[in-house]
Amino acid sequence: MKHSVEEITLKNGAKGLLVDVPGASVMATRIQFRAGMMYAKKKDVYEIPHLVEHLAFGANAKYRDEQAFEAEFTKNGAYHNAWTSDISVCYETECADFEWERIMELQRVSICEPRFNEDELKSEKANVRSELTGYMNDYYRLLWPRVQQAVGEDILDLPERLKTISNIELKDIREHYRRTHTAKNMMFIIVGRLKGRKHKIMKMLEEWDLKEGRKFEIPLTDLHSSEAVSIRRKDASNITFGFSLVTPRHLEPSEVFAMSCLNHILNGTTNSKIFGAARKRGLVYGMGSSVASNAHNSYWDFDGEVNVENAEALFELIQTELMKTLNGEIMDMDFLAAKSYALGRFQMGAQTVGQIADYYAEGYFTNEAVERYDNMPNLIKSIDKFRMIELAREFAGSGVKGFAAVSSVEKAVINGLEARLNF
Repeated sequence: MKHSVEEITLKNGAKGLLVDVPGASVMATRIQFRAGMMYAKKKDVYEIPHLVEHLAFGANAKYRDEQAFEAEFTKNGAYHNAWTSDISVCYETECADFEWERIMELQRVSICEPRFNEDELKSEKANVRSELTGYMNDYYRLLWPRVQQAVGEDILDLPERLKTISNIELKDIREHYRRTHTAKNMMFIIVGRLKGRKHKIMKMLEEWDLKEGRKFEIPLTDLHSSEAVSIRRKDASNITFGFSLVTPRHLEPSEVFAMSCLNHILNGTTNSKIFGAARKRGLVYGMGSSVASNAHNSYWDFDGEVNVENAEALFELIQTELMKTLNGEIMDMDFLAAKSYALGRFQMGAQTVGQIADYYAEGYFTNEAVERYDNMPNLIKSIDKFRMIELAREFAGSGVKGFAAVSSVEKAVINGLEARLNF
């Protein structure tokens, strides 16, 4: 969908993007605060941001409880959701164009005028406990926090998070909300048919009753490597693994695209060098790799599931193909095919207002970067194979690596697999 992007700063200090999509029949909003787990006042109440997010759609100045608010919000088919991460608490809406003002007003009420109360806190503590307990059976959710801890990130894993829920009181919820949900700490993305509406949208947002506050910085952590983490589960029938290679700097968008092309070559399809070759040999049903970058660090992540009897062969393959990459052994035909694939995905990637909002949110909320979508073909075409190889070498040579696995095997087996990743 063709669109234009404008970055604005409001009089109250809030900052965001207005994305005009001519003729759009839907409007999408993303309202983010740097209010995630990193900003909990103490580790023993670590889960506060998650509870604030859950309570945001509860009682407020106009509606007595979540059910009354939900009935009004969704009566014409509108959608809302929220999520919490280490850094962010983000509130999302999508609605038909004809009711965008009504939905934005309801979003204002839920964010600016919540009425936190004991009954809803009790219910949401139980709901969050149930949510996290369910995640304990998702081995990827279980292992990735342990990978983060292994490289020195100051976070809690799932069992530790569960223990903090009972410590949280209503006063903690209110304190976290007041401290983090402020105008200067707010960022937003609004996507839809905005022509002729810009000034009205700005006026509505400037009238949100939020304290001025301050913009929170993303904490800088001194990262390092550590030994492999083995999470023993007696019922685990295979080995679910994840490992991260970290370089202590922010990647530019062109560098992220270069690494994405490399991930496609290695794990993108059943024709890829690691995943494809492993599938052909019957070693693994699924595995993949990705890249992510924030203000201070960038992560090259791999994960997958492998039967115990195939694990050594799979990791030998991973080691072999990564060493080939580091040695510059990437065929031009594979590199060009990856760029062609990326161009095709670009054409498919902004078919809805929601997709456009999510695209800009990924870079903007974390890095305040605005890489216009229509510039992607130029970025993709400009990717240089030798720069891609240099980036892989940077990740592998940084000295920061974390590895974790969930399985029923002895830790010595996990240590042996991790040892394959010493490049």
